[in-house]
Amino acid sequence: MDYDLIVIGSGPAGQKAAIAAAKLGHRAAVVERRNMVGGVCINTGTIPSKTLREAVLYLTGLNQRELYGQAYRVKEDITVADLSARTHHVIGREIDVIRNQLARNHVPLIAGTARFVDPHTIEVDSEHGIPQPITADKFVIAVGTRPARPASVDFDGQTIVDSDQILDLHHVPSSMVVVGAGVIGIEYASMFAALGTKVTVVEKRPQMLEFCDLEIIEALKYQLRDLAVTFRFSESVRTVERHTGGTLTVLESGKKIPAETVLYSAGRQGVTDTLDIGAAGLQADARGRIAVDENFRTDVPHIYAVGDVIGFPALAATSMEQGRRASYHAFGEAVGGKLGDLQPIGIYSIPEISYVGRTEDELTTENVPFEVGVSRYRELARGAILGDSYGMLKLLVHAESRELLGVHVFGTNATELVHIGQMVMGCGGTVDFLVDAVFNYPTLAESYKVAALDAVNKMRAIARVTGRPQLFAE
Repeated sequence: MDYDLIVIGSGPAGQKAAIAAAKLGHRAAVVERRNMVGGVCINTGTIPSKTLREAVLYLTGLNQRELYGQAYRVKEDITVADLSARTHHVIGREIDVIRNQLARNHVPLIAGTARFVDPHTIEVDSEHGIPQPITADKFVIAVGTRPARPASVDFDGQTIVDSDQILDLHHVPSSMVVVGAGVIGIEYASMFAALGTKVTVVEKRPQMLEFCDLEIIEALKYQLRDLAVTFRFSESVRTVERHTGGTLTVLESGKKIPAETVLYSAGRQGVTDTLDIGAAGLQADARGRIAVDENFRTDVPHIYAVGDVIGFPALAATSMEQGRRASYHAFGEAVGGKLGDLQPIGIYSIPEISYVGRTEDELTTENVPFEVGVSRYRELARGAILGDSYGMLKLLVHAESRELLGVHVFGTNATELVHIGQMVMGCGGTVDFLVDAVFNYPTLAESYKVAALDAVNKMRAIARVTGRPQLFAE
């Protein structure tokens, strides 16, 4: 074979799979389209959208308005050029980092579009149009996804856009309809609302981000409504019309919503249609996703699939670990227990959300006895310094074993803070570890101790009533 392992796709999952194989001493290569080094994550997804968010927060001065007044802004007239300058800078740097990492580990980057010829051979379209056959003992499919685009919607890249095209808008629209209240839709809805765009979110389900804690989602909705976001839940879109004066979104209920721009963000589709996976003995579902086992192996034992193309949770961080584990399993290298439930979820809305573990609703459904400990940023010195009065951290604690069952954070640095709880849970720690720990002051991390004390005090009150205070003897 030409290689021990060929990875198709250079996103987070593909990068880690190829480098892991190289570190284990095997010949690995990555196949990627010429203009997509780093995959969707670097070029149109995670990195540009999160960089855009930082630019929005800085230029609008949104996070400083509690301290300096609601009229505070760093720049009065924010243009797309202001926002894109930072984005292009970060994308360029990240692509350089990826190329350097692959080169340093002697992993060639083969430019072109791959398709399977047989279970051990792919063809890559070369620059000269002559297909280049490449063989490998094993494969990792990490091709990712693209926005789902219904045939009934006439996307034009400016007035009606998907989540890739929104980064190329010529100006900040005065009004926008966001179809779909998933992670991507809510992130962009909050960013444009912060810029002053009048945003309406249309979602066919009765709730948004249903996998998150309900109290956290209610807090997010309150903050977004404060940014003048309108929500239309349990509503389906009949048509999206483009007119001379803008767009008109017509709902099944008969409502009509005019807007300058429509962001259609209703799911994503696996990029497997051009891969000809049937020639390798594989098939994808209607959304282009490939089924795998707990080791990320497909129905063809020497072919693995990782990242967004296998479905939920479709997060860059999780995809990286999937890629590493797939390579390790392919070459018989031991890894820790299976990729479990302690994967943090981060949503970069404004404000941001992050959690790890289970929610209150899940624990209630499972009849697990638990207590809740809450800390609010407004009660922390660091929260006052930052001007964040709405943030909160919530701990879910088993009422008997005292182990942490879930950590839910809303507000500034939520996606950073959640990792403290993740580590405690991963090491089997209890709420008492957080009660006894000393955190730097003033920090947001201190919220863990405040929330832990809140939970323990509630449990102590129950113990007093039941006559079992010895459970809390110092």
